[in-house]
Amino acid sequence: MVEESMQPVSLKPVKEDASEYTLQYPLTKEQKALSDTMIERIEDSDILCHCVCGAGKTELVVGVIGKYLKEGKKVCFAIARRQVVLEVAHRLQNYFMHASVIPVCGGHTDVTDGDLIVCTTHQLYRYYQAFDLLILDEPDAFPFYGNPVLHGIAETACRGKTVYLTATPDDTLKQKVQDGSLLSLRLHVRPHGKPIPVPVIHTAPVWILCMYLVLWLQVHADHPRIIFVPSISMCHRLARLISIFEKCFHVTSKDENRDEIIEVFRNSRNGVIVATTVLERGVTIP
Repeated sequence: MVEESMQPVSLKPVKEDASEYTLQYPLTKEQKALSDTMIERIEDSDILCHCVCGAGKTELVVGVIGKYLKEGKKVCFAIARRQVVLEVAHRLQNYFMHASVIPVCGGHTDVTDGDLIVCTTHQLYRYYQAFDLLILDEPDAFPFYGNPVLHGIAETACRGKTVYLTATPDDTLKQKVQDGSLLSLRLHVRPHGKPIPVPVIHTAPVWILCMYLVLWLQVHADHPRIIFVPSISMCHRLARLISIFEKCFHVTSKDENRDEIIEVFRNSRNGVIVATTVLERGVTIP
């Protein structure tokens, strides 16, 4: 087996115009207030950005990323999952048009340096004491959560400040907030202002639940629909059932072409996809 080199990456200086950015839409009043506070306080403390799902956490840190790039400092956006790395890197490249935004993850390791690096938490082993700002997305999610090796790699990769982005901070982060070593900034409203959906539990025999699901899919056929299931086998079975009535995608951690599947689904105006938890965090569907 051929092993990748464990030598730390030697990073080049940040380009002078790398900090210039343009968001695709203006921040809301609440988003801007949090973003401004983050920029003001980041030199004093690590920050927990405790925001609900859909609050626009990536956009909230664009301002602080721009601040560090303008000062010629190195920034990394570290994410637990490969698919989200590719999506976030693409989004940030659209914002920072003059910067070199480099995704580093499985299948994308030929280039490991840029003005702004977006990588999986596993790939942080390449960057010893390399980053002045490390943004950790969903630190409470698998595989980063509870993994002392990945925690150690993240700590050694950062020589400056860390921003944690999550909707569900774990006990460790909460304790740091309580003892004053971590500043917590909260945003519990999404940009469109609509309330967060509250799950409703339906119990019935399996065949009735399947009929209900098919009817629900038909009622909501004017927009994309995602169905999450707890296992790969259930994902395959349910996708076969739904395919009887309409075209249905399915994606699990075992699908080698899941990037292509997700892209086709994202471009469909009213598609259906059945997925395991591989899609539960960080993937944006228009």
